[in-house]
Amino acid sequence: MNSFNSKNYLQQLSIDCVIFGYKEAELKVLIPKILLKKPLYSLPGGFIYLDESIDNAAMRILEERTGINDIYLEQYHVFGKENRINKDLLDNMEEFSKQMNQIELEENGINWLSNRFVSIGYYALVDINKVNPKIGKMDESVEWYNVKSLPQLIMDHGEMVEKALETLRRNLDEKLIGFNLLPETFTMREVQELYEAVYDKPFARNNFQKKILDLNVLERLEKKFTGAANKAPYLYRFLM
Repeated sequence: MNSFNSKNYLQQLSIDCVIFGYKEAELKVLIPKILLKKPLYSLPGGFIYLDESIDNAAMRILEERTGINDIYLEQYHVFGKENRINKDLLDNMEEFSKQMNQIELEENGINWLSNRFVSIGYYALVDINKVNPKIGKMDESVEWYNVKSLPQLIMDHGEMVEKALETLRRNLDEKLIGFNLLPETFTMREVQELYEAVYDKPFARNNFQKKILDLNVLERLEKKFTGAANKAPYLYRFLM
């Protein structure tokens, strides 16, 4: 295993990803548990190589975490408060240092991780059935959690999820991005259940069907995905 060297990355700049999945009528978020005795949870994240673009870094981090590379990904906010440091890490620095030294994280790297970072927030939408979650070097485990019952997250990661969810709700109709959470074949009922999970409220069946049909979903999705590289065309089975 190669030793981590902070000098290989852009200084004090990180990426954190809210990875949304959907299953059994629940909107879920992929959350790792940090490799410490104290139960600390965070969003999947990472750093940007000196010779790497921000978007490419986000795609690399997502592929490392999910095992797939055909992912809807969007940058949605930058988090950079003046006091943005990992206090949970500082409070558990002795144990963290011991754990990380076992994976060849040098002392300067540990100190670097405890400093203030500006984080670029991305959210991703995945077909949860295609994802094979990967445990990172600093993780004990990684699991899917219902967005309404997340564990307590470190730093401002809870705020990151809230802002990502707000952005997803704003973009759901305009960009038709919600379909990235569904399998390639789906019913109108499944679309409604997805919208209800995202907005956390019920929709009247007849009104919802009219709303979706008025959006010209089939035509817009066909235009959007026809000829798209590395993406199979969606199959539509809208059963009223």
